[in-house]
Amino acid sequence: MIRFRLTILGFLQFFVWGAWLITIGTYCFNAKGWTGEQFGAIFSTLALSSLFMPALTGIIADKWINAERLYGILHILYGCVLFYVPQVNDPDTLYYVIFAAMVFYMPTISLSNSISYTILKNNNYDVVKVFPPIRVWGTIGFIVAMWITNLTGSKANANQFIIAAVAAIALGIYSFSLPKCPPQRAISKGASFAEQLGLNAFRLFGTYRMALFFIFSMFLGAALQLTNMYGDSFINDFEKVPEYANSLVVKYSTMIMSISQISETLFILTIPFFLKRFGIKQVMLFSMIAWVLRFGLLAYGNPVEGLWMIILSCIVYGMAFDFFNISGSLFVETTTDSSIRSSAQGMFMMMTNGVGAYLGSMVSGIVIDRFYTNDIGNKNWHGIWLSFATYSLIVAVLFLIFFKNDKKKVEFSGVH
Repeated sequence: MIRFRLTILGFLQFFVWGAWLITIGTYCFNAKGWTGEQFGAIFSTLALSSLFMPALTGIIADKWINAERLYGILHILYGCVLFYVPQVNDPDTLYYVIFAAMVFYMPTISLSNSISYTILKNNNYDVVKVFPPIRVWGTIGFIVAMWITNLTGSKANANQFIIAAVAAIALGIYSFSLPKCPPQRAISKGASFAEQLGLNAFRLFGTYRMALFFIFSMFLGAALQLTNMYGDSFINDFEKVPEYANSLVVKYSTMIMSISQISETLFILTIPFFLKRFGIKQVMLFSMIAWVLRFGLLAYGNPVEGLWMIILSCIVYGMAFDFFNISGSLFVETTTDSSIRSSAQGMFMMMTNGVGAYLGSMVSGIVIDRFYTNDIGNKNWHGIWLSFATYSLIVAVLFLIFFKNDKKKVEFSGVH
């Protein structure tokens, strides 16, 4: 029963994000006619909120309020903000509205993990064995939300935010029924405020290899959200081409893009094999090469004779996304001192999903507007994807040349 209840939690956690994350680009470009720079700024709020909110809410949950209650409050506030989105008709206002939504939502990702860990441990479950199958349902929830948004005709209108808002408020209310997860004051006892925020991990930049790793994390983080930002809008724009306008791919573009998330769930299972066979550096390099393929295939794909390229690009996404995030996290785990390991993990996430994602969102919007959008607003998607592929290739080559790691392979006792 506990596992089932946590499965519901995990499913809804990502359902309330997947309902609009992939399709907000279609909404901003196609329904509102906003520019790439304006959309890039709006999407960058995900990264901005990731820089400070998870750490702050972690401290609050550690010291003052039950984690499940804080989690519920945040989701209810997130849902209330999303309900306001249909009233917004200019990009500057939507920037602040989505920023507010992300301030409430982004910390719930780590909180949901903490809540699940606490409840499972309190009920004597083996977290290593039990949690991964629960977490997989989060990705399934994301996929289901994408499909619902597409099938209800909501991918180009504000209904996508209403779908997410209703589910978020329901999740918020549901979370109050979960077993109690009281503050764990012992966790932060004796730790300075700077240590709780993970600021002590900044000293890792004094080590050449770790500094280089974090810099490359930032560079690759700039690419992580690009297809989430532009993928659905790219396929949707084929409706402007007469020979593709009525294709099922254009009509169900969000469902096609969901193949990426399906692939993500499958590639997770292959990581132990690749790490044992090739080592961490090679696996991270595979991820960078996969990003080159991801963007390159989209550059030449289309809904008919080039459909196989779009589908293959979605399959490659699983390797591109998982291999760097998980192997990068493992690199931090195995190369940093235990006294700052949690802070180092926070630094890794900040550099990828915070600084890198922010720069990627902002810069990509500016580049698309200045170099790949004509006077009537049509985008040169072939050039856009090739520029992203070139960027990823440069990062991969530089990583191969400058990043050094020992030949020791990571040992696994089994697939976890």
